[in-house]
Amino acid sequence: MKREIVRLLLLFLFETVTLFAMETGVQKCMLPVDTQDEQIKEAIVKIYTVVKSPDFTRPWNSSMYQITGSGAVIAGNRILTNAHVIANSTFIEVRRYGETKRYEAKVLSVSHQADLALITVEDKKFFKGIKPLPLGDLPKIEQQIAVFGYPTGGNTLSITQGIVSRIEHHRYVHSNESFLAIQVDAAINPGNSGGPAVSDGKIVGVVMQNRSRAQNIGYLVPPMIIRHFLKDIEDGHYDGFPHTGLTTEKLENPTLRKVYGLDENTTGELVVGWVYNSTANGRFQKGDIITAVDGHQIENDGTVEFRYHEYTPYKHFIDLHQMGESVVFDVIRNGKKIKVSLPLKHRVDDMLLVKTKRYDTMPTYFIYGGYVFTKLTANLLASYGSGALELRYLATQYPTKERKEVVLLLTVLASGLSVGNYGIRRWVIEKVNGQTFPDFKTFYDLMMHAKGEITILEDKEGIKLAIDNALAKKMGEEILKRYAINKWKSDDL
Repeated sequence: MKREIVRLLLLFLFETVTLFAMETGVQKCMLPVDTQDEQIKEAIVKIYTVVKSPDFTRPWNSSMYQITGSGAVIAGNRILTNAHVIANSTFIEVRRYGETKRYEAKVLSVSHQADLALITVEDKKFFKGIKPLPLGDLPKIEQQIAVFGYPTGGNTLSITQGIVSRIEHHRYVHSNESFLAIQVDAAINPGNSGGPAVSDGKIVGVVMQNRSRAQNIGYLVPPMIIRHFLKDIEDGHYDGFPHTGLTTEKLENPTLRKVYGLDENTTGELVVGWVYNSTANGRFQKGDIITAVDGHQIENDGTVEFRYHEYTPYKHFIDLHQMGESVVFDVIRNGKKIKVSLPLKHRVDDMLLVKTKRYDTMPTYFIYGGYVFTKLTANLLASYGSGALELRYLATQYPTKERKEVVLLLTVLASGLSVGNYGIRRWVIEKVNGQTFPDFKTFYDLMMHAKGEITILEDKEGIKLAIDNALAKKMGEEILKRYAINKWKSDDL
């Protein structure tokens, strides 16, 4: 009897507490407010993009397909999304939350480096009643976030919950460049790309990618990278994120530290070189020890503390600068402490022999007598997957005054002119008729204005290939028709 009375009392208390919680809103607050805020939902859009994707192995070819992504309305009737959602686009549409009508959209600005883009809709009715989402600050570890977007598996808005698990530099798949990124455990799937991660009603990140073969590991573009992009384009022109052109080495090895006479309290990185055309040329010396960047101590593993007990590569404080600004390094040179102010005038592409991935443009190429020539790009390397090791090595090299691009004989279209050369693929060309050249445009000019009956191409080993000029020009149209190729060269030539 007593047990029954106790059970009834407990049941009464439970029902009373539950009723009180429902009446006072306590139970409602168990879920983050962001997911229940209709104003946030109204600001989330679905993006439909028709893509024209170039084929870098057959540079005269391309394919068409459609993808979807997500975005968020921010101030100025702009929609913030990923660059990879609208890259290579030929037509873009957007749809509001809770509606079925699609509106045509256009691109305002793109940062392929940071995988960010802004688009808009010219029909102002699209933005009526939408409250733009503000940009928040870098979230803390274990901070709860809500990811909004339109992932595959349905047409309606999806909201997933998660926490911030890690913040550090990570390689952005779209550009293959490294920037600060937020790792979260919220479910992220194709179609989520470009959608916002929200906390306290503010955007604290933009969904960009997840990790394959892993569970619930997704990455966001953080607020400082978004702010950098938005500030950069205020003048209507995108300049990008700067690069110093410096090559440095970690100073974790005790023997190497002994060589440079460093005590236990001195940390930093060793300068071992720089790209010939960088602003570092003439301002640094080999053997300099960089100990701090903009007053932030550089550790022996090349990291800086950007927040208490949180470290990331010292590149972080360079990324925060706009192009045209200067970064200040603390340097030890020949045992003396000095400061070096370095103007930031170059992007990473200015510092590479093989440029980073290209979007919104077709490959550069020309066909001469069935011989297809192009330049080595990151896009072409991506087409080869894990192959083409000899070309991948070139992608690790820096340019010089004498060589700023790599020119390839990509493939050979079979004809009476190219008998015996059909099997040549990915052949790196060093000389035209004994003359070197710095880039693809110069190579093209040498080929088009070659004098004499025969043009000789040569690689670094001295292996030669001969082309009969008169026959190459005569057979040009016939070869294009045979292989159903519309143009013998790209429009940029």
